[in-house]
Amino acid sequence: MYKVSNKFRAIPSVEKICQSESVRQLMKLFGRQAVVSAIRAETKVIRETLKKTKEPNNENLALKQIEQNVLRALSMKLSSSLEPVINGSGVIIHTNLGRAPLSLSAVQKISSVSNYSNLELNLQSGKRGSRTIHAQSLLQQLSGAEDALVVNNNAAAILLILSALGNGREVIISRGELVEIGGGFRIPDVLLQSGARLREVGTTNRTRASDYTAAINDKTALILRVHPSNFRIEGFTERPRLRELTDISQKFSIPIVEDIGSGNLGTNFEEVSIQKLFANEPTVIESIETGVNVCCFSGDKLLGGPQAGLIVGQRTIVEKLREHPLMRALRADKLTYAALEATLLEHLTERAQQSVPVLAMIHTDIAELKKRATQIIDKLKITDGLKVTAVPGESTIGGGTTPGLVLPSYLLSLRFKNLNPNELSKKLRSCSPAIVSRIESSQLLLDLRTIQPDEDEILTKILKTL
Repeated sequence: MYKVSNKFRAIPSVEKICQSESVRQLMKLFGRQAVVSAIRAETKVIRETLKKTKEPNNENLALKQIEQNVLRALSMKLSSSLEPVINGSGVIIHTNLGRAPLSLSAVQKISSVSNYSNLELNLQSGKRGSRTIHAQSLLQQLSGAEDALVVNNNAAAILLILSALGNGREVIISRGELVEIGGGFRIPDVLLQSGARLREVGTTNRTRASDYTAAINDKTALILRVHPSNFRIEGFTERPRLRELTDISQKFSIPIVEDIGSGNLGTNFEEVSIQKLFANEPTVIESIETGVNVCCFSGDKLLGGPQAGLIVGQRTIVEKLREHPLMRALRADKLTYAALEATLLEHLTERAQQSVPVLAMIHTDIAELKKRATQIIDKLKITDGLKVTAVPGESTIGGGTTPGLVLPSYLLSLRFKNLNPNELSKKLRSCSPAIVSRIESSQLLLDLRTIQPDEDEILTKILKTL
């Protein structure tokens, strides 16, 4: 019979554990303090375990166990929570997956300014400059607006606009445009935070220009028009044309603000089918040309750039936004400006349909997707336990844009040994990089429209080693 105290003698001291070569390597990887802390936690666990057993402990086994558990614990504790994924869901602008993937030029531009940059330095004068000049000229050229401003997302853009123009006064908006977007974000809540008062007009399904005119009074700050980009109302509906509202705006000298959300610059798609897809999606250029004083939209949706809120419009109003105290809290950083400028340049030089991933995915011909599916299946034919077939399907644009509209696509249907679709989906998410799929009609599917062509080889290797 061993005494209780003898059971603990085989547990190596922290100092002795730290002298082992494998632990020294861990210290180089994770730092001494983190490793020592993890060792103490692990030896405590072993002591608690030994209290419940009569078996003696072997020092070599204890040391090995401690090293393995410390490595496992530190790997989990200190690993990055943000990881790359392969998007096989078929949703092009997937909010949960970071919305728009960046173009190569945007990634390169981020890298080039990741050290020091002239973010707030005028290189000609050598004096302090303003970060708000970055992307300004490019946005002016693409939108036709007098001035432009960048904040950290489109919700911030709306908050800034309403705070600067509507605080303590009334903002007229149609009841059919009191929308809620992802994460429970509601337009009425933004109005409340800005200090503006909501003046609802019309009904959920029918609002006329005369409703706006009747609501105007000496407390009216602006008219707000919000594009219902993530839903569609059909049937007995009515909504005034934008031109009718800008006419009212000019008649009463009240600014009109339009939130078009998606960031559609009005790209001239080559395919007729794609042109029809965007027929009802408002564009930034149309907004400005129709007489809207301020238009705001997202940078990471149809524009295909980084998360940003882009504001274009009348110079006197944009300048007022630029000088508002909230601007400092909502401003974008150098990496956002870098990626945004690179993306805008792709649009301005008419390369975006090929170089900006969102537009390239939308524009990809279905014959190309079918060809890629065939190539992947050919490489996986002899993979044990895995059956892959190609099936036609549909992709969506997502990200709160073009609701209800779809693109034809080609998908891979996967079956693996005795796993059901949910189990296989979980297994794919545990791969490195993780693979996000979708399940339809009891099939696990990978949509090739949202998988980048240069990811096909990586995907194939992962599927071979399942």
